Amino acid sequence: MGEAVHCDTDGKGMGTLYVVATPMGNLGDVTVRALEVLKAVDVIAAEDTRITTRLLDRYGIHAKLIALHEHNEQRMAGRVLDLLAAGSSVALVSDAGTPSISDPGTRLVGAVRAAGYGVSPVPGPNAAIAALSASGLEAPHFLFYGFLPSRHAERMKEISALATLTYPLVFYEAPHRVVECTADLATVLGAARRIVIARELTKRYESIHDCELGVAAEWLAAEPQRTRGEFVLVVSGAPPQAGTDVSGARRVLEVLLSELPVKQAVSLAVRLTDGRRNELYDLALSMKGG
Repeated sequence: MGEAVHCDTDGKGMGTLYVVATPMGNLGDVTVRALEVLKAVDVIAAEDTRITTRLLDRYGIHAKLIALHEHNEQRMAGRVLDLLAAGSSVALVSDAGTPSISDPGTRLVGAVRAAGYGVSPVPGPNAAIAALSASGLEAPHFLFYGFLPSRHAERMKEISALATLTYPLVFYEAPHRVVECTADLATVLGAARRIVIARELTKRYESIHDCELGVAAEWLAAEPQRTRGEFVLVVSGAPPQAGTDVSGARRVLEVLLSELPVKQAVSLAVRLTDGRRNELYDLALSMKGG
């Protein structure tokens, strides 16, 4: 690994981009180093300057702000490169948590690295890790997926591809899709798996609810406030299987056959379930009525 570029407390890391994690809700969660960097840099590139201003005002930081979000990231990357070329230091922040993790910043970081300038992470809050740490699910390994597709068919296909993984799955979801998303997860993964629904982490109305996946959608829909805010969903992994799991294979095939021809559905089911091709093909034909 190359030598890390650090921001001195009384100076600046010239020509360096700092990727700075900021609080998800509770402003007290900001790290000491993050505050030092935000005070020292020449410019802060913020997803929403209004939200970042609240954090800066809380800690008496007066910095030049520019907006860098999903709609202008490609264009603003050029401006940031110009700043770095002039010897300025820049901090990248998102609205909450760690930039580039299901948030803007990835293209900027790639452009800065490709141009040969230093990129230094300033770690801190992250919603996925926070939810996983409070889930109680055994997780020597886990998969962070982020946001599933918004379209139903695409979402079902993506969930099917994750169905046989034996470690927890971590998703982000928007409030207007969370009920539909949990219902689709239950359809594909099975009602018996556990799900931890973490909502509004570190904020005033934080809630963490643990239940079987099969009842999650109903629980969410039972009270309007349960579908408000930002969500992290942590779903337990598939139990290890010995040989072909016929019920599991049938569930996977049900989803795949609703979107794909038999041959394609069977080929994908073989990879997802480790089942035998001939058995799965016969099963698919019987499900399609011969």
